[in-house]
Amino acid sequence: MKQKKLLVITCLLFLFTGCDNYYMMCSLSPFYIEKNIQLLKEIEGSWTVKAIQSNKNSGSTPNSEIWGHSDTISTWTIKQHISKVVVKTKKGVDSTTFKPDNYYIAKFPGLSDSANYEFKVVLFHVKKGLYADFIPVNKEGLMKSKLATNSLFEVHTLARCILNNNQLKLSWLGAYCMKEMIEKKRVRVNYQYVKEAGRFILAASPKELTGMIERYAGQPRFIDWEDQKAQLELHRLN
Repeated sequence: MKQKKLLVITCLLFLFTGCDNYYMMCSLSPFYIEKNIQLLKEIEGSWTVKAIQSNKNSGSTPNSEIWGHSDTISTWTIKQHISKVVVKTKKGVDSTTFKPDNYYIAKFPGLSDSANYEFKVVLFHVKKGLYADFIPVNKEGLMKSKLATNSLFEVHTLARCILNNNQLKLSWLGAYCMKEMIEKKRVRVNYQYVKEAGRFILAASPKELTGMIERYAGQPRFIDWEDQKAQLELHRLN
């Protein structure tokens, strides 16, 4: 039963979150721990987006295979999430307060009026590196099957961030890169390999994943961020 559930999760996440073809590594747990979370005002705003090729494999994989149409033609908006909290006063009257959360919502429209794509984005520092944990939070308009949408499990992907004036570069940790490190025993981290899907999925805790980033993410011989397949370059509009 457990194996069947894992297979269902894996197939769904590769189908809906862009984890297919080893372009992005997916995890069942966040890649960060709370104390490393970072808030940066300059990441908020509207951005145009374009896909960029890895330095070492330029032209080897068409961007159309890595990204969906909406990923790069739409304007992204990134804003800090604000929670609405309603509490009762001593007189029994509802009182509403608004509380800024320690994460952002990245949003861009799909190809139809009903399709909207939203991701919870948590920025965090590990050593001198800035990273982002992406997780889908809105499935509206992605499909009409309630069974499929209700079965869409939330999975995490990891991107290194370089924020420079009005430009934001995102490079996602690729599943092929992670697979290679695991098979060559360069990294020891809990994972599951689903034979039926032919895919790895990380099953480590946030603490274990943070330790992996701390040890390997700053060394190009282990994770070369310029050589990852899934890379985007965002340019600020406002």
